[in-house]
Amino acid sequence: MSTALPTLPVLHSEWIKIRSLRGTFWSLISILVATAGIQTLAAALTGRAHEGSLGDDPLLAAFYGLNFGQIAAIAFGASAFSAEFHHGGLRTSLTAVPRRTRFYLSKILMVGGLALVMGLVTGFVTFVAGQAFMGPYALGLGSPGSLRAIVGSGLYLTVMALFAAGLTAVLRSGVVVLGILIPFVLMVSFIVGEATSGLGQYMPDRAGQAMLRLEPQGGLGPWGGLGVMVLWAVVTVVGGWIAVRRRDA
Repeated sequence: MSTALPTLPVLHSEWIKIRSLRGTFWSLISILVATAGIQTLAAALTGRAHEGSLGDDPLLAAFYGLNFGQIAAIAFGASAFSAEFHHGGLRTSLTAVPRRTRFYLSKILMVGGLALVMGLVTGFVTFVAGQAFMGPYALGLGSPGSLRAIVGSGLYLTVMALFAAGLTAVLRSGVVVLGILIPFVLMVSFIVGEATSGLGQYMPDRAGQAMLRLEPQGGLGPWGGLGVMVLWAVVTVVGGWIAVRRRDA
């Protein structure tokens, strides 16, 4: 199994791929820009209007911008993999790295690592910048749940990127994955949550956002909710690994 593990040269090559693909690289940067930017703008415009102006749960409201940043995370995960399925890219990659498991794990590790770093930075900047405009309703880093939510938002964005990456490896199309996941997290999850009393909390986005809530809703606590979201991502990542191993390049 050790012969299939990622190596530094292969990881470096995956970083070069991501850095050289403008769409992929800028989707990574957009995670921070969209999340922190929209959070700051929303707080500046309405944050001081009245208590709860951005939502009943003040901790969840501190990460309102995550609703938009997650789209960038999905785009990053999808585009990082979809490039392999254009113009013989996968065939070239497998020529350089014949062990498919090593190739796949290296790409997943690089996508997850970059998303984690960007996600944690995004979580911190989003919280601090947004709360700077909340006036008397602002939360501090020492407020209950704040540090957990900052870390949780970074983990949420990371898992969302991996969820998209694994699904792209299965479907071999970033466009199809974006067409599925963006409506899924923006509309389907909400509809399912409204239609069923308890099932909605197990949808990946709702489960993961339990990390951002001051008080848990339903039967899932913060870490339990993140665990459910991770399970969703594990299914697609394992599915992607099986697809890469078994399908022709």
